[in-house]
Amino acid sequence: MDLGLADKVAFVAAGSQGLGHAAALELAREGAKVAICGRNQATIKQTAAAIQAATNSDVLAVVADVTDPAAIQHAIEQTVAHFGGLHILVTNAGGPPPGYFDNLDDAAWEQGWNLTFMSVVRLIRVALPHLKTAGWGRIITITSATVKQPMDDLLISSAIRPGVVGLVRSLATQLGPSGITVNNLAPGFTLTERVSEIFAARSANKGTSFEQEAAGITNNTPVGRMGQPDEIGALIAFIASTRAGYITGQTFLIDGGAYRGLA
Repeated sequence: MDLGLADKVAFVAAGSQGLGHAAALELAREGAKVAICGRNQATIKQTAAAIQAATNSDVLAVVADVTDPAAIQHAIEQTVAHFGGLHILVTNAGGPPPGYFDNLDDAAWEQGWNLTFMSVVRLIRVALPHLKTAGWGRIITITSATVKQPMDDLLISSAIRPGVVGLVRSLATQLGPSGITVNNLAPGFTLTERVSEIFAARSANKGTSFEQEAAGITNNTPVGRMGQPDEIGALIAFIASTRAGYITGQTFLIDGGAYRGLA
């Protein structure tokens, strides 16, 4: 299937590893020109070079912390200056720290708010004029399955990420007439550094092993395993494509069937 992404320009936040890396790689495979950002200069440059070598696509590495408004502004400006425009924005950030209510102070909540919600707002705010200029755009937010099923030890994520879903739904209505779709991806447990961090925290809190925590997830997932980052990347590429022009305002749960609800 031709996804119509040749020569489209995409910006993927936090693209040096995990789901951001998977999204950038898949978009580049489909012919998009991709900019990725990350906080560590050496790592982001190495990742960009690897994606470019694997796909023969133009990949730009930008050093930026998505909690810094000035860095976001600079990163998008660099992307547009390098490629001549912008069509696709994938918002992404490392998850807020795990923890229960009694263990989370104001600083943790403020950090989670800036990382999980305001980074999305700021990335969209800066990217939107360029998408409107292009007359065609895709905004894809990456949240988590906590927007459907809150998790006790991921309290900040469970409380804040649903706000991104509300933002997505509202923006879909506002931006549809401009040819811009807005959708959200809600991954379940996927084999990334973030999931390793969660399992390590659970192991320390409960006195279990990392392997026991991983088994608890896979045993309760109908497909019997955790997700692979490239599976998330493939769905992002489709949602970003010309084929998905009639899809907007939606949240796509990709969790191996772990969520059992109807809505």
